[in-house]
Amino acid sequence: MQANFRELKIWKFSMDLVPEIYKVIALLPVEESNNLKDQMRRAVTSLPLNIAEGASSKSLKMYLSHLNYAYASAQELSVALMLCFKIGYLSDVQFHKIFDRVDRFNRASYKFLINLEQKELKEKLDF
Repeated sequence: MQANFRELKIWKFSMDLVPEIYKVIALLPVEESNNLKDQMRRAVTSLPLNIAEGASSKSLKMYLSHLNYAYASAQELSVALMLCFKIGYLSDVQFHKIFDRVDRFNRASYKFLINLEQKELKEKLDF
C-alpha cells in the first residue's frame, strides 16, 4: 500500500518508543523476565514491525489489519506500564514520562487508522 513505510510519522514514532520501553524493561526485577518484560518487549517491537508489514501489503484491508495489530499492541503496552506503576516498579515521574509517549502514539495511530478506514469506505462507495 505505502511505498515507503519509513516516511510514516507513526512508524518513526514507534521506532523511537522501542529504546524508551527497553530502558523501562531494564528497570524491572529479574522475576518479571517471563512476564512483564517479555510482554512489553513483544508489544513494543510489534508496533514498527506491524506498521512496516502492513504498509508493504498489496491491499488496504491487510494494511488496516496490521495497523489494528499495532494499535492493539500499543494498548497492551499502556496497560503493562500501568501495572508496572501500580506494582511500584516505576515512580510517578517515570510512569508519566513514558506513558504519555505511548498515549501519543495511540492517538496518532488511531487517527491514522480511522483516516485509512474512511478512505476504504469512500473507495467502496465510489465503485
